[in-house]
Amino acid sequence: MSTFDTTSETVRRPFSGRRARLGDVLLQGVAGTAAAGAVALLGLIAYKVVDGSRLALSTFGLGFLTHIGWDPVHNHMGAAVFLFGAAVTSLGALVLATPLALGIALFLTELAPRWIRAPVTALVETLAAIPSVVIGLWGIIVLGPVLRDHVMPALHSTLGFIPLFGTPSPTGTGIFTAIVVLTIMILPIVSSISRELFLGVPSELKEAALALGTTRWEMVRGVIFPYARGGIAAAMILGLGRAIGEAIAVSMVIGSFDNGISWNLFNGGDTPAAKIANEFTNASGLEVPSLFYLALILLVFSLVVNTFAQIIVRRVARRQGLAAR
Repeated sequence: MSTFDTTSETVRRPFSGRRARLGDVLLQGVAGTAAAGAVALLGLIAYKVVDGSRLALSTFGLGFLTHIGWDPVHNHMGAAVFLFGAAVTSLGALVLATPLALGIALFLTELAPRWIRAPVTALVETLAAIPSVVIGLWGIIVLGPVLRDHVMPALHSTLGFIPLFGTPSPTGTGIFTAIVVLTIMILPIVSSISRELFLGVPSELKEAALALGTTRWEMVRGVIFPYARGGIAAAMILGLGRAIGEAIAVSMVIGSFDNGISWNLFNGGDTPAAKIANEFTNASGLEVPSLFYLALILLVFSLVVNTFAQIIVRRVARRQGLAAR
């Protein structure tokens, strides 16, 4: 009986080894195909955008980036106005969203009672799932009138000597409204990443700081922020990329395009993503490759932003690994 058992076990082992090797091969094939598919998809998107913008690249060159004006009738087009609008709206949203996101993350990791952490976390992350068109519609119906009647006049009366806070918009739309909308849209991204970073801070470091007599704020400032600052920078960069690429919500609240650059945040403006969303279906002639040129600018910026964020994350992980040793 024991001889039979030993023989049967010997017979079963080669088959189980073959099945294991077959599983490894299938896993490697499926995972490799998925990775190759993602790379191929990115390559196809980049090829189509570059191919579509070829005529505008040869016609305008790099001067397209600095030219002001968009006149499809006379084939005089440039991206300066849209790049200015994207820079102002995205940076303004980042300035507003970062302290709010850090406050939310600190509250959920260090201050909130346990019974409230999960519901608040779920509600904050739900903001990321709301369609941008819904946020844009809310911005037109609710946010715009509130800013027009209360916030814009208050800022103008207090800070009107600064060109950024000039005459308020009579409609409630404009660059400032777009900044607030983008703040709401990137807030869950930055806060979620920051929350994960704060949870990753070793409890021994925080307890040691508190044991030395520091206050909670001093512990946050001296332990949590230095430990997570690289990751926070990466989260801000990802939020910036999200803000620059947003099209629908921004196009709904940023107001009309006046073919120029205004430093008054309460005036209307435009961004590359909003311009593409509004004009591509009706574009013709040289305007089509010019819109592709705008898309190429956004694509290059997105790749640079994500690459830079990955570099920061890897450096922080490497430093933390060396510190742990």
